Amino acid sequence: MHLTIRHKRILLAFCVMALTSVHGLLPFQLPFHGLAYSAELGATKIAWHGYESAIELRNQHVRVVLCPEVGGRILEYSLDGKNVLFVSEEEKQWRPGQRPASSAGRFDIGPELVIPARPVLWSGEWKGEITGPRRARLTSGDDPATGVRLEREFELHATSSRLLCRQTITNISKQTREWCHWSRTFAVGRGICLIPLSDPSRFPNSYVQYEEGSLINMKPEDPKIRRRDEFLEIFGTPRKPKLGFDSYAGMMAYVAPNDLLFVKRFPTFPDRVYNEAAGLTISVWYPDGDMVELEPIGPREKLPPGRSASFLEEWWLAPMKFPESADQLNLDELRAISRELRAP
Repeated sequence: MHLTIRHKRILLAFCVMALTSVHGLLPFQLPFHGLAYSAELGATKIAWHGYESAIELRNQHVRVVLCPEVGGRILEYSLDGKNVLFVSEEEKQWRPGQRPASSAGRFDIGPELVIPARPVLWSGEWKGEITGPRRARLTSGDDPATGVRLEREFELHATSSRLLCRQTITNISKQTREWCHWSRTFAVGRGICLIPLSDPSRFPNSYVQYEEGSLINMKPEDPKIRRRDEFLEIFGTPRKPKLGFDSYAGMMAYVAPNDLLFVKRFPTFPDRVYNEAAGLTISVWYPDGDMVELEPIGPREKLPPGRSASFLEEWWLAPMKFPESADQLNLDELRAISRELRAP
């Protein structure tokens, strides 16, 4: 019997489901590497604007586009065609050989004030491979400046908006290295950011504000930042855009002007050292512009030669009408949507 390409793809999909059912394979364990999966399995290589080697992960309502060509990033995380990530015009017009662009869903390592420049990791070309249904892996080159190699694994849920983003730091040098996970995601700007607090905080007002130069204000007051119930709410451009938090709640939410709720969840470790200057678990950069930066920060990873450490972010999207004013944002609705996102 002659099988068409489409029939072969469908047969492969059934084989994958059978393997998963029989062997109980866990996320990131399917034994497939570098295969050009078809749309039936929700993962395929595509062209995206000037990027010819982008990887698309997709289910019925959610689309994720990964960028191995410049810095191992997420270019699109969209629900029913609405992208919550900010993509610059420079990014959309990028062509191979041009200066690397760096908007959208960026990841990094820190701490910010002491880590050296790392173009291999930040804007270099990464290896991209599809590793299973709606799953892919991006791998950096070896970076001599930091002594590490980075690997980022992504998995989109079959029916929901849940996107797992796991970054692994591997020490490829001959000396112990101390770095931390640092997410630097650009979302579309001028939204409302909410940080659930975990009292007590080390900071009198539960956050710090970066002033000019290297000065960190430990007791700032800002008319665009307030506490509502258990949340610290940023509802407009602050006096200074860079803010830091020491919450161990392990979650941040962002209500975007394009009627999307963007939720990030991540582990926190109250008994470990956080080696950002102010011991931050979260940072937010909210300038007067078209983007806002949402930054979970991991604890210090003390890595001897050859050792690795991973950090997992869990992303969610849901429709949520952007309020006409910040006072009209319904926190009970936000809590309810957040609970529904995590429901099995």
